[in-house]
Amino acid sequence: MKVFLPLTTASLYFIAANPMPAQDAQPPAASPAPATSTKAEILTPPAPDTPRINGPGVFGVRPDSPFFYSIPATGTRPIEFSAEGLPDGLKLDSASGRITGKLTEAGEHAVVFRAKNALGSAEKKFRILVGDKIALTPPMGWNSWNCWGGAVSQEKVLSSARAMIAKGLHDHGWTYINIDDGWQGVRGGEFDAIQPNSKFPDIKALADEIHSLGLRFGIYSTPWRGTYEGHIGSSCDNEDGNYDWVKNGDHNEFFRIGKDTKTHDEGKKTNWTFGKFSFAEKDAAQWAAWGIDYLKYDWFPNDVPHVAEMANALRKSGRDVAYSLSNTGLYNNASDYAQLATAWRTTGDIRDTWQSISRIGFAQDRWAGYTGPGHWSDPDMLVIGRVGWGPSLHVTKLTPDEQYTHISLWCLLSAPLLIGCDIAQMDDFTLGLLTNDEVLALDQDSLGKQATQISSDGDKVIYAKHLEDGSTAVGLFNRGTTETTISVHWGPWGDLAMAGATKLLVRDLWRQKDLGIFDGKFEAKVAPHGVVLVRLSAQK
Repeated sequence: MKVFLPLTTASLYFIAANPMPAQDAQPPAASPAPATSTKAEILTPPAPDTPRINGPGVFGVRPDSPFFYSIPATGTRPIEFSAEGLPDGLKLDSASGRITGKLTEAGEHAVVFRAKNALGSAEKKFRILVGDKIALTPPMGWNSWNCWGGAVSQEKVLSSARAMIAKGLHDHGWTYINIDDGWQGVRGGEFDAIQPNSKFPDIKALADEIHSLGLRFGIYSTPWRGTYEGHIGSSCDNEDGNYDWVKNGDHNEFFRIGKDTKTHDEGKKTNWTFGKFSFAEKDAAQWAAWGIDYLKYDWFPNDVPHVAEMANALRKSGRDVAYSLSNTGLYNNASDYAQLATAWRTTGDIRDTWQSISRIGFAQDRWAGYTGPGHWSDPDMLVIGRVGWGPSLHVTKLTPDEQYTHISLWCLLSAPLLIGCDIAQMDDFTLGLLTNDEVLALDQDSLGKQATQISSDGDKVIYAKHLEDGSTAVGLFNRGTTETTISVHWGPWGDLAMAGATKLLVRDLWRQKDLGIFDGKFEAKVAPHGVVLVRLSAQK
């Protein structure tokens, strides 16, 4: 498949053909080392002991909303943080790098972050945009469903929050800790809102502890009467918010519908409809009081009236809440989702198989026109590490190369990145997948362009993503079962078109290593179900 797009002097764009490689390329263009291995090889180099500031280059906040941002940085602690140009109304804790406060007027603020330790210093330009949009780069964090399913508890959530700090993930930009389905009890409290069941004895205390770690906190609900897991939702047939199956005692000790396992599933399905009375505003008010920063709102189909109802309720709550729709968004509603929501699922639930991640990941192109700062299409959560969807966990069924493909493709797609495994049990290989700052930078690039497929030749597939600095990220993917060589060409008649010189610096992003200057062509051996992920840029 050949795709033709207009030329630009600023960067690379996409076409297709075959120019000759440079004669003086170093190393030779014909055979750079493959970027992945059939073994669980950790390709990500250790972070240096000197400071390095990671994460996005931009942050969005609405006027009068609480401001909360932690500067992600690696390096030997202690690190002293500072910021030049920080606007009035915000303050920085120099020891933790956390910025808090409130900005009352719309506008843009150019800031320079600095980090210093005994070994050196680093700085990074940063923009704060005060306006209507939040989540100007895709959310990065953890969600409980793919490991704990309905067995989630306050203890398990806190374990992952603490592990996110202990394992250094937060230093690379991982921020959200999100409870999925399974926390809900009955309706009540100050706002007549959904209250937690006994697995979550104090959600406010949970939120406070998560925030004290410098992390953000998320929760789950549905506009239906009941959730997929069988708990109460944000609507009800009774005006007082009491549910007949709860009053009748047809539930377990955690207020999950169905004492009788024979009628359990049917009982859930009868609640997968909208109740006569909506409690969306009351629930949103409760979440704001708890300090919620993220909402996963789950039902099908994601109809626009109910999307808008909760969007308005969250805005009315006075707190900036990333608003993620689930599941399987309707393409005809994409423009509405982009206006109303932070993210929307484009698919059903992912599983830890090659069939699942390849079917989902390589079918996202049609959403590219709706993806950008503040509104992200979501191919679902990450299925690496130990997953299980319930009490029993297993090591992901994806091979190491399939896991490199999974992370590479999701980052190219500008997808929300939500870790689905138990962080406390995360091994070094999984940690390496999630702490490569050059790979994560593709996902967090401020331009917010989703990669699209620029070439497809049997099992050989090439994706390219235009980046804010004028460079282009390219993923060479092998969907086949045997090793193969994949080539990408650029120039007037190449897969990538450019104006000016055709000699480009090629950098292996997983190894964080320059491969040399190549003229018109780069090729690499790619492992079965694997990827070579590179960045192409003009010579410095």
